[in-house]
Amino acid sequence: MALRTPNVHVCAITVVAGNVGVQQAARNALYTAELCGSKAPVYVGAEKPLRREHQSADWFHGRDGLGDHGYPVPRRSLEEQSAVDAMVQTIEANPGLALVTLGPLTNVALALQRKPTIAAKVSRCVIMGGAPCCEGNVTPAAEYNIWCDPEAARTVFLSGLPVEMIGWHLCRGEAALNLSDIERVLSLDTALARFAIECNSRAQEAYFEQTGEHGISLPDPVAMSIALDPSIVTSQTEHYVQVEMTSDLTRGMTVVDRLGVAGNDRNKQVWAPVLKAGVRAKVAWTIDIPRWKQALYRALR
Repeated sequence: MALRTPNVHVCAITVVAGNVGVQQAARNALYTAELCGSKAPVYVGAEKPLRREHQSADWFHGRDGLGDHGYPVPRRSLEEQSAVDAMVQTIEANPGLALVTLGPLTNVALALQRKPTIAAKVSRCVIMGGAPCCEGNVTPAAEYNIWCDPEAARTVFLSGLPVEMIGWHLCRGEAALNLSDIERVLSLDTALARFAIECNSRAQEAYFEQTGEHGISLPDPVAMSIALDPSIVTSQTEHYVQVEMTSDLTRGMTVVDRLGVAGNDRNKQVWAPVLKAGVRAKVAWTIDIPRWKQALYRALR
């Protein structure tokens, strides 16, 4: 969507271990960029979370992350520079840029550890991640991107980056592509439109197995549509957000201080790191669903 939007310049695509291993993810990024006719550089990042072994989501997206359709090897090559170095250099060279994260936050956390001052040079940090109001999509408590590397997520939320949390709930229900929406995409009769539906074939099956809901849920495109057009969000508030790291039951849970009680006597000790940082995140609650879908259709024409 970013590569297909006029007047938007994608400075860099950085890849992290998430739904699939980092090398497969990099191949997928190159292949997708090629489909868009883009020469945006692609950089390979962390092979595993900060303190944990990597656990993929191939059960949802397929072994190759694109539904296992045997897409050809990309013709383009990856950049030699690491994603972390590229992220630091790109942000420093382009103050005011928007950072959009569609996977675990490992690379971002490593970049912040290397150069904490980059946080002040980012105008927006749009994060696809979290479940601020409801159940998660990998455990009852957590969304996958945050659960995969909760230590990195906590680092990012406390860093001073201007975080906008776009939770998994925003791609569900009417926001998922229904059968009519899918037919509309396919009727565009472009390679991109066919790819967008085909590469989500396993995800469509898994979404029904998981939720009982029909359709294709697209959390990453929803987040990107908001990055490109913030007015797609119709309800948003700012809160302290804490990420659970130690509990097996609630690992990766994004705990939102929606009632503003983090500083109360009974809470302030637990919330001390967040209160000390003094950083609130914007949390999106609802979106203009027809407008988000129109943005997707435009990108696939």
